[in-house]
Amino acid sequence: MARYINITLEKRGVTCKALLHDDAAPRTANAVWDALPLSGQVFHGKYARNEIYNLVPAFAPAEPGAENTTVTPIPGDVCYFTFTSNDLKTPSHGYEAGSTDSVQTIVDLAVFYGRNNLLLNGDTGWVPGNVFATIVEGLDEMAAACQDIWMGGARDETLTYSRAVDTTP
Repeated sequence: MARYINITLEKRGVTCKALLHDDAAPRTANAVWDALPLSGQVFHGKYARNEIYNLVPAFAPAEPGAENTTVTPIPGDVCYFTFTSNDLKTPSHGYEAGSTDSVQTIVDLAVFYGRNNLLLNGDTGWVPGNVFATIVEGLDEMAAACQDIWMGGARDETLTYSRAVDTTP
C-alpha cells in the first residue's frame, strides 16, 4: 500500500502531498515515516537554487545511507541529507557560531520546487541527497509559497512533515 506525507508551511497555510518511495528508497522512507511528525524553522537554499528545507536532530536508529541519490533534483523531489554540526556551524545554515561544542548528526529534509537545481557547495563539493518522496498534489501552490519565502523571508515560518492518509479511490 502506498504511503503519503503532508508537507506544510505552517504560517503560510500551504500543504502539499508527497508519495514515499518505498521501492527506490526504502530505508530512508521508513526512517522518515517512523519519525513523523517533524517540524523546524524553514530555510531557503542558497546553493541548490529552488529549495526549502529544515534542519532537525538525527532521528533514525541507524542512518539509512545513500539510496536513490541525486545531485540534480527536479521539481517535486523531497530529499534527505545528513550533515555533522561541524559541516553546518555557520549562521547561514541556522546555527550561531560556537553554538555546538560537540559533533552531532543533523538531518536536512528538503523540498525542491523548481527546475535547474544543482547540489554543489562551493566549500565542500557535490552534496548528493536521497530522494525519498515525490510531491503528487499541491506543487504549484507550494512553489508559490516557496518563492514568497525567497523574496519575503523565512522568519517565523515552520516547515512540517506529517503522515497523510491515501484518499485516492
